[in-house]
Amino acid sequence: MRRPSINGARRVLASAAATALAGALLLAAPPAPAAAGPAAGASTPFTSYEAEAGTPGGGATTVSLTAAPTTQYSSPALEASGHAYVHLAGPGQRVQWTNTTGRPISALVVRASIPDSPTGGGITATLNLYVDGALRQALNLSSKQTWVYEGNNHYNDSSDQNPADGNPRVFFDEASAFVNGAPIAPGATFALQKDAANTASYYDIDVVDVENPPGPIAQPANSISITSCGAVPGNAGVDSTAAIQSCIDQAQAQGKILWIPAGTFYLKGTNGLHAQGITIAGAGPWYSTIYRAVPLPNNTPLGAVFQVTSCTVKDFHIDSNATSRATADGAGGAMDTTGTNWVADNIWTQHTLSGFWASGTGGTVRNSRLTSIWADGINLNNVSLNNSVGNNLSATNNFVRGTGDDGMAINSVNYNTDGNGNRTYYTPMSNVSFTRNTVIAPWGGKGIGIYGGSGHDVQYNAISDTARYIGLGAGRFGVNGSDLLGATVNGNVVTRSGGNGYNQGQPALQVGNGGDGQNVGAVDRVTVTNNTVVDALYDGIGFSTSTNTQLQNNTVTSPWRNGIVVAPPFYPAPSGSAAITGNTVTGLRAGASPYLNNSGGFAATLSGNSWQGGGGPVQAPFGGAPAAIPGTVQAENYDTGGQGLAYNVTSVNGTGNAYRADGVDLEATSDTGGGYNLGWTSGGQWFRYTVNVATAGAYTLSARVAAPSAVTGALHLADASGSNLTGAVNIPATGGWQSWATVTATLTLPAGTQVLTLAEDNAGWNLNSLQFTAGGATTPTNLAAGRPTTESSHNQAYASSNVTDGNQGSYWESVNNAFPQWVQVDLGSARQAGRVVLQLPASWGARNQTLTLQASADGSSFVTVAAAASYTFSPASNNTVTITFPAVTQRYWRVTVGANTGWPAGQLSEFQVWNP
Repeated sequence: MRRPSINGARRVLASAAATALAGALLLAAPPAPAAAGPAAGASTPFTSYEAEAGTPGGGATTVSLTAAPTTQYSSPALEASGHAYVHLAGPGQRVQWTNTTGRPISALVVRASIPDSPTGGGITATLNLYVDGALRQALNLSSKQTWVYEGNNHYNDSSDQNPADGNPRVFFDEASAFVNGAPIAPGATFALQKDAANTASYYDIDVVDVENPPGPIAQPANSISITSCGAVPGNAGVDSTAAIQSCIDQAQAQGKILWIPAGTFYLKGTNGLHAQGITIAGAGPWYSTIYRAVPLPNNTPLGAVFQVTSCTVKDFHIDSNATSRATADGAGGAMDTTGTNWVADNIWTQHTLSGFWASGTGGTVRNSRLTSIWADGINLNNVSLNNSVGNNLSATNNFVRGTGDDGMAINSVNYNTDGNGNRTYYTPMSNVSFTRNTVIAPWGGKGIGIYGGSGHDVQYNAISDTARYIGLGAGRFGVNGSDLLGATVNGNVVTRSGGNGYNQGQPALQVGNGGDGQNVGAVDRVTVTNNTVVDALYDGIGFSTSTNTQLQNNTVTSPWRNGIVVAPPFYPAPSGSAAITGNTVTGLRAGASPYLNNSGGFAATLSGNSWQGGGGPVQAPFGGAPAAIPGTVQAENYDTGGQGLAYNVTSVNGTGNAYRADGVDLEATSDTGGGYNLGWTSGGQWFRYTVNVATAGAYTLSARVAAPSAVTGALHLADASGSNLTGAVNIPATGGWQSWATVTATLTLPAGTQVLTLAEDNAGWNLNSLQFTAGGATTPTNLAAGRPTTESSHNQAYASSNVTDGNQGSYWESVNNAFPQWVQVDLGSARQAGRVVLQLPASWGARNQTLTLQASADGSSFVTVAAAASYTFSPASNNTVTITFPAVTQRYWRVTVGANTGWPAGQLSEFQVWNP
C-alpha cells in the first residue's frame, strides 16, 4: 500500500468520529485444531450474519461487486464485507435473518452506512429492529465518523470532508446495542427495517454480529477503582483524565490492579494516560469504556489514549470522537505499548488512529476486536514509545474489520529521520507471529502486511474483502524499512482480496519488495505454503523482486485475472528466484493464465503444479519448438495447452481436427501452399504463439487474410505483458472467405524466446499465416502509454501513475526540497526507442528542469541515454520537451530531476517513450 513511511513522527495521524453506541465483543480462546488441520481465522463468541445472505423484503435490493474495479476510487460494495450489502431506501424495506446460533441473542453490532450531510460532517438517524415481525426498538446510527472525499487532488487523503470534492470513501461505521426486552430466541426472526420514523434517505446494511455476552466482571481483589479517585461514569461533561491518571500512579506505587468499572469515562482534553508495570482491567468491553473526546478542531499532536510499558490490559473498550485521519479532527492512537512480556487481552477499539502500536520483547495481543479504525489495527513494530526492538511478539485470535490502513502489520523499521536530517537506527525485528486472526474489509490498506525482519510466523489467518490493496503481503516497507530475511506464511485463507489502488490491479497475495512504491531492499527466504486464495480481484499470487521464495502447495481458485504471476503490473521483478511447487490453480476466466513469468531476470523453478504435466494442461509451442523469426508462423500452429492457456474462444468451431485434435477454429484453406487457416473470428478471442526472435529490432508483419467485407480494427499482436505491438490492423474486403490478400504492420521485438498473442478485436475475417521480415518502417508509437511506473517519492496524491495515463493535466510531483528525484516507466519488455517526450500541464508557467535520461534491461543497472542538462518547459511550446538520441533497446526508462526553477520538486505530467 502507499502510505507515508514512519519517518520522524511515528505515524501519520488519522481522524474518526465517535458517536457510535458503546460496546464491544468479547473474543474467545482459539479452538483446538481439528483432525483435518487448524482452521483459519479467529474463534469468536458472536456470529456474523451478512446482509446479502439474509432475506430482503419490501423492495430492498442487494448490491454486489460483479467485476474487478476499473477505477482507483472506492465504492460501498468495495468496502463492504463480502463485497456486498443490502440497500434500504423506502418505508417498509428490510433485511431479515433467522437466529440459527442455537443460543439467545441479547446484543448486536450493526455495520451500516447512512448518507453524509450535504456540506459534510455526517448525520444521525435511527433504524428499527424487528423481532418475529414486531417492532422491538430503534437503533441509533451515525455517519459522523465516515465519509471522506478523494476528488480534487485528495486521492488517498483520509481527512477531506468536503462532499463537493467528490469520489467518497469510508462508507461504513459500526453501532452496538443490547436488545431491549427478552433476548431473540433460537429460531426467531430478526430484521432491520426502514420505517417512516427512520429519517435517513437510505440505509446500506453490510453485516450484523449477534451474541449473548456474559454479565459484567466483578472488581478483582487488590485493585483500585478509578471512581475512588474521582472518575465519573456516564457524564460527557466531566473530564476524568486527571482522576484516572492519579489512580494509575497509586496502583503503580501500591502494586495493585487498576480497575475500570462499568460505565463510560471521558477524557476531555488532549492528554493520554501513562502506566508502567501494572494490570489495567475492566468489567468487560460491553460495559467498561474509556472515551477520548478531544475538543475540535484540535491543534495539539495527540499521543495514544494509553501509553503503557510492561503492562497487562484487559476487558474494556476504547473509543474516540475523531472525525477523520487528521490531528485537527482529533485523531490519536488507542494503545501504544512497549516493554517486556506485556499483554493486551479482550480489548475492543473503535474510531482511533490505530488500535495497538506495540514494540518490545515477549508481548502479545489476543482475543481483541478492532473495528472502524482510521489507520492500522494491530501494528507490531520496533519503534513504539521510543523502543528500538520488536522481538518475540505475537497477535493471536483477534478480529479486525474496517481499518483505514493495514488490518495487521509486522513493521520492522531500519531508520527514521528527524526534521534536521538526523537518523535513528533500530534493531531489525525477529520472531513475530500472527496466528488465527480474522481481518475483514480494510478500506485503505492491506489485510496483513509483513514488512522486514526475520523469523516471522504468519499462520492460519483469514483475510477478506480488501478494498484497495493486497490481502496478504510479505516484503519491505519503503526506503527506511528493514530487509525481510525470512518468514513462514502458512495455512492462511485470502478471500476476495487485492485492489486497484493507484490503478495498479494489486494481487491478493504478494511476495517481494516494491509493494509500497519503493522497489528497494532484499526480500529473501519467504516460505509460502498451504495457503488458499479465493476470488482474487486481480491476480491470485504475485511476485516482485525477491529471492529464494518457496511457493508450495497453495491453492488459487477463481481469480478475476491470472493465477500466479511473476512481475504482475506495477510490481517489477527484474531479478529474483523462487521454487514454485505443487500449487493448484482452478476456475480461470477466459483469456487468463494459471502461471505467467513476465520477467526474463527472475529464475522460477516449477514442478508438480496443476498446469504442468500430471497436474493439468501446459502451454507449449506447437510441435515442441518455438517458431523462428524472421520467418512465417502458420495460424493453425497456435500453442498447445487448450482453452485459457493457448487460446480463448467463445465457441468451438472448425473442421481441422484431422490436423490437431483441438482444431477449434481451423478449416482447409485454398491459399497458396494449402494447409489450414484460422476462421470463425470473434471479438475478444485470442491465440498464442511461442516464437524465437533471432535479433532484436523492427520487423514487418505480413498477414495473409480473407474477408468478404472490410473490417476496421480487426486484430493486433501483443507481447506477454499485454503491450499492443502493432496497433489496430485493418483488413480490406478481399471478395470472400477464401479470397486471400496480404495486410502489413510494423512492430519492434526483443531477441529471444517469447509469446505473442494474436488478439481478435472484431469479427469477420480468416487468417492463414503471419510472416515476419526484418526491417521496415515502424509506426510511431508511444511505448509507455498505460504502462506501470515507479518513483523515488511522490507528494500527496501526485503519484507516478499520472505520467502514463495520457492526461496532460494530471502529474507526478516528488517530495519537496530533496533533489535528485526520479520517475520510471516499465515497458514490459525490451523495446527500441529513439526519443522521449516529457510534458507538464499546459496551463503552467515556464520553468527549467535539469533532467537525466537513463534506461535499463533489468531495472537495477542503468545506462545514461541523455546526460544531465537543463530543459525549458514553456507554455509557448505546450510545456513539452523532446529528447532525441540514437536508438536504444531497453525495458526500463527513467528520468531523474536534479533541479526545478518553478517548484522545489520533480514534476512531470507525461513521460512518453517513442519507437524510432
